[in-house]
Amino acid sequence: MNLDELNKIANKMVAPGKGILAADESTGTIQKRFDKIGVENNEDNRRDYREMLFRTDTAMKNHIGGVILFDETIRQKAKDGTPLVKLIEAAGSVPGIKVDKGAKPLAGAADGDTITEGLDGLRERFVEYHKLGARFAKWRGVYEIGAGSNGMPTPSHNAIHANAHALARYAALAQENGIVPIVEPELLMDGAHTIEACEGVTEWILKEVFQELYFANVKLEGMILKPNMIVPGKKCPKQNSVEEVAERTIKILKRCVPGAVPGIAFLSGGQSDEEATAHLSAMNAIGNLPWALTFSYGRALQAAPQAAWSGKAENVAAGQAAFAHRAAMNSLASLGKWTQAAEKKAA
Repeated sequence: MNLDELNKIANKMVAPGKGILAADESTGTIQKRFDKIGVENNEDNRRDYREMLFRTDTAMKNHIGGVILFDETIRQKAKDGTPLVKLIEAAGSVPGIKVDKGAKPLAGAADGDTITEGLDGLRERFVEYHKLGARFAKWRGVYEIGAGSNGMPTPSHNAIHANAHALARYAALAQENGIVPIVEPELLMDGAHTIEACEGVTEWILKEVFQELYFANVKLEGMILKPNMIVPGKKCPKQNSVEEVAERTIKILKRCVPGAVPGIAFLSGGQSDEEATAHLSAMNAIGNLPWALTFSYGRALQAAPQAAWSGKAENVAAGQAAFAHRAAMNSLASLGKWTQAAEKKAA
């Protein structure tokens, strides 16, 4: 696939008013989600839940440009035998796949430094995933601000460089196989660090990532960036305003992300539903941005529909209504038009 085709896919994923649904929870992660709503974590329930989302026409057709899937999900069929990938395509969204194998402790580093694994055999997996319908992929590098062990602060340069290199190798393999890479360097918002610390480390991470992407000959026009927002740690005594988060985030993105990148789709990173929406809208309201700025949310799109559904067939309509609401609110945010009044009116 040539660069023009990759660029078309990327632009479709972040078209005006649209964002990405991160439905790629591993079996272990969705266990935690299902435990909260009293649902048994088995293959049928996982399929039924995701089928409910993918059949929410108002959300999928109007607000969702792409869906990130887990390996199990990209192979599953709906109750009527339709492949779940086909439901996504029929709604006009692009199916994608999570390909990393998770973050593991980085050898020789301080506690808290990790490296994401999964590069071995990735070329062959991309060939298979493309045949299964995936047209984009996701790989996440994870970083944590902390004291580490023996007084060694994290993230270290070794961790930042190693994950940037892995992200670049993954992205190059994806493009080689006609798949748009979502490059996801996530600085966790756990801990007590200030917004200033988040800003400094995020800038360092993004500079390193784009340098490695250049060295790996990754074509920026055929990728999407999925970064964290510039926010203080959850335990930080000072929680900054929506406006300050938006201003600091845009400042760092303009410093680090070339305008050739079609879109930036934020992760929610543990923010509440409304916080993630408000921050995104405030950024887009600033305007004069060289890239589309949208969402790639998991929990911030799904917590409400999960609670409304609770594993009961009679609650499918309620679950779909909750999903449609959150998708519509984030669609407004991606246009800089979300307000609390709109939130309450639509609820």
